[in-house]
Amino acid sequence: MKLPAIRHLQRNNEVEKLENCIEVLESYCEFKRITEEEMDVIGELITNLCGAVEVHKMIEDGMAERDAANAFAKKVLGSIDA
Repeated sequence: MKLPAIRHLQRNNEVEKLENCIEVLESYCEFKRITEEEMDVIGELITNLCGAVEVHKMIEDGMAERDAANAFAKKVLGSIDA
């Protein structure tokens, strides 16, 4: 997860575009000849895209952009520590 990448994606893309990209990447992951290295990269991309979608939604709910990004980061780091 890269917070600067999440912020960039959130600021420069609509939620629908982000969700479409996530769907394409998830579909690609089903390809049988995908390597472990490719899977790691795609996983990182999907995490950043999902983060951008979630930050978008928090902002729509009235949260400040910076607070929304930090809340997402804490949520992800909290799930890793658990």
